[in-house]
Amino acid sequence: MPNMKVVNMAGKEVGTIELSEKVFGRKVNEAVLHTAVRAFLMNQRQGTQSTLTRSEVSGGGRKPWKQKGTGHARQGSTRSPQWTHGGIALGPKPRSYRIELNKGIKRAALFSALSSKVAGGEMIVVDNITATEYKTKNMIGMLNAVGAAKKTLVVLPEVNDFVIKSCANIEGVKTTQWNTINVYDILNCDTLIVAQGAVAKIEEVYAR
Repeated sequence: MPNMKVVNMAGKEVGTIELSEKVFGRKVNEAVLHTAVRAFLMNQRQGTQSTLTRSEVSGGGRKPWKQKGTGHARQGSTRSPQWTHGGIALGPKPRSYRIELNKGIKRAALFSALSSKVAGGEMIVVDNITATEYKTKNMIGMLNAVGAAKKTLVVLPEVNDFVIKSCANIEGVKTTQWNTINVYDILNCDTLIVAQGAVAKIEEVYAR
């Protein structure tokens, strides 16, 4: 089982933690990670883009010239796709881009993402991430003390408005809770900071 040191918000080592092999010690499956990230990004799309076809643009009710004898190509409407201000041929219409993943793939992707951070030395376990006031300076101090990179994901065991709002103004820093983490955010960050309480809850749910 992988072992990691536990630090406090001042960056001092206060102990060690033994991580679950099932969650944090898996072999990284890049194919599953690709599938999960693609599904996440596709599911962010609203699918509301829409273009007007020749039947939806205004005008074009009259035939521009007679069928024969003009030397021009025959035309039935000035709103055909080849005309300026005409309709769009085969343009996008509202649709759903949603991709559904089964539970097994979701879990495998999450385990691979977490394991990749542990294997790459990009995960930091902090004993307790807390705040008693809205103070961005305190959170910046913690990030600097633990050696976090610019793009950081902070995982909390529960909602803490002081921590969340104190981190909101820090560029590149995102906060989430243990039960709302996703593969894309984990892979997209350079440093994953996880509160020790969040590690315990993740293992309680997923290591069974």
